[in-house]
Amino acid sequence: MKRAKWLGWILICTMAALCFAGGPAAADKKSCKLAYAEWSCATAASHVVKAVLEEEMGYDCQLMPVGAAALWQATASGNVDGFVCAWLPSLHQHYYAKVEDNVIDLGPNLAGTKVGLVVPDYVSVDSIAGLDTHAEKFDHKITGIDPGAGIMTLTEEAMEIYDMADMQLVGGSGAIMTDVLADKIKNREWVVVTGWTPHWKFARWDLKYLKDPENVYGGAEYIHTVVRTGLRKDKADLYRFLDNFHWEARDLNQVMDMIQKSGEPYKGAVKWVRQHPDKVQTWLPDASEDNN
Repeated sequence: MKRAKWLGWILICTMAALCFAGGPAAADKKSCKLAYAEWSCATAASHVVKAVLEEEMGYDCQLMPVGAAALWQATASGNVDGFVCAWLPSLHQHYYAKVEDNVIDLGPNLAGTKVGLVVPDYVSVDSIAGLDTHAEKFDHKITGIDPGAGIMTLTEEAMEIYDMADMQLVGGSGAIMTDVLADKIKNREWVVVTGWTPHWKFARWDLKYLKDPENVYGGAEYIHTVVRTGLRKDKADLYRFLDNFHWEARDLNQVMDMIQKSGEPYKGAVKWVRQHPDKVQTWLPDASEDNN
């Protein structure tokens, strides 16, 4: 009986010691939450950021897929630390205007982007102004993505400005849009979709942007990194890394291609990160920097 009590006390003491020993270690584990929209470019960029944070900086990084408007709302409220897929100055400007006092725009992480309406190159229409005239050949549809996306808002404006009374904007998702595009191209049928660059569809098929004489979709866009206020104080190394993060369109295209081939975003991102150590090194915060 005494032996049983003695063993019991040893067990209790051991468990207590483990708890106390594990407490500080668990508390010291760095973690972060980043939001992203489920577009191919945003998925690729966000998983590359996650891969670097986990493989190089010791973070446990949780990625949260949300709609376009929620990217900004979640960051402004502090529910996430930030995101790396803000399209500015045009596409996301209306979101930014609502929360600009509660977020920090770290500037572009990628230049040379574009948005607009896209058709296969065999379609004889070259301008948005000609869509409504040929509405029947397009089955009266413009295939879009998630209804809350900025490109959908711009397309609604374009339909009014170009007086597309016979066309309907059909919402869905990025995946649905590319599935429709693939099916139509396979049968060489006419189709028009909301499109943006960079995107893997331009590497897979011969596509063209329709001319936009009214400049509804604007000119060159940039993809920005946006973080919550207070991040620099709370997680200085994360802030510096996100501030340093920038790359070229060809880098993003490579990651998107790897993800398409593997079918696994994180696996494709890790592969790219391990193949580009020099570029990744330029993103990492300098250990000698202070936390101010």
